[in-house]
Amino acid sequence: MDEKIEKHFVLVHGACHGAWCWYKVATLLRSDGHKVTILDLAASGVDEKQVQEVHSFSVYLQPLTEFMATLPEEEKVVLVGHSMGGVGLSVAMEKFPEKIAVAVFATAYMLSPDLDLVTISNEVEKKRESFMDSQFSFDKGMDRGPTSVLFGPKLMESKLYQLSPPEDLNLATMLVRPYSLNPHTDAKSLEEIRVTKERFGSVHRVYVVAEEDILLLEEMQRWMIKSNPPDEVKVIKGSDHMIMFSKPQELCVCLEEISQHYY
Repeated sequence: MDEKIEKHFVLVHGACHGAWCWYKVATLLRSDGHKVTILDLAASGVDEKQVQEVHSFSVYLQPLTEFMATLPEEEKVVLVGHSMGGVGLSVAMEKFPEKIAVAVFATAYMLSPDLDLVTISNEVEKKRESFMDSQFSFDKGMDRGPTSVLFGPKLMESKLYQLSPPEDLNLATMLVRPYSLNPHTDAKSLEEIRVTKERFGSVHRVYVVAEEDILLLEEMQRWMIKSNPPDEVKVIKGSDHMIMFSKPQELCVCLEEISQHYY
């Protein structure tokens, strides 16, 4: 009986990507009778903003927070975030805990009241060898770090899509857009993504581990899980960082199981 109940899944993409990266999972979920909403965050996918306009997380995540605000009071969603999309999940959980049945972090950054983005990012960078052929942009006349990054084809082929179908890698090389790094260095912006035990902590969380992830190593995924234990941990074997491309059916089954338990 539960399998026939329509659930509402909201899918949030990671850095440089867009709603397009969920096309396989969205198709599978819809074919099983579920409602699926996929959002382009600011300056991502077909969103009209340009990366230079994204100076804070509030701007970057505006499409998600505006959508969550329009949900009817009685409606709850299964919120799914991939990679940097986990930051969006954490913010939505803090702002709209009553509208989220469960938040699913799919090899994603998972904040907590005791673990902020700067700490997570610093740990991840210690393990990362390089960004290879990625392109960084810098503001002219500013003595500071890069303001945006665009993943390069070689990086994506070797560290994001190494187990994904080649046609999906090819699609990505045509559709990725620069990701703004400004929100990561602005103190006010970082304050916008702080979460509390009272609100964020009141929402059910599930972490989906991708075992063969080279970009966000399993070691780092497990570190976030240990630092901030979710209600449940699921593992998808043989998945690279782009879990929705390398293991779409397994991820879909996983999401449906989660929704049946928490929705």
